[in-house]
Amino acid sequence: MIFAPVIRHATYVAPRVGDAAVQRFLRHTLTAAAAPHDARATGVNVQQDDKAITVHLDVPGLSREQLAVTIEGNQVRVASAEGAPRRVQRAWELAQDIDPQASTARLEHGVLTLVLAKKPPQSSAVRLAID
Repeated sequence: MIFAPVIRHATYVAPRVGDAAVQRFLRHTLTAAAAPHDARATGVNVQQDDKAITVHLDVPGLSREQLAVTIEGNQVRVASAEGAPRRVQRAWELAQDIDPQASTARLEHGVLTLVLAKKPPQSSAVRLAID
């Protein structure tokens, strides 16, 4: 009598939990390497509505005194101070000018939240007198 192993091939094998975790890790790593300016890869979350743009930036290990936020027209810059334990430098050029007086910055649990108020568009039309 000869015993031969029986091999059955499943048509579908669900990925194991560990396999899915490794795939997510590799996908995130490759995405971050291929597109370093991608918001998801750099710890930045941006939301927008009619009146403001809200930016959440991960800056763990930094205090309020170690961060500087600069708004100039439609450009926003976030940078860490010289002696900070981490180096952070981010800059965004937005489609619309920002009102610095109406904007706010808050640091909680290592997340810097910027609420950037949009300036309402101003008409540059000039009325000419007809002679």
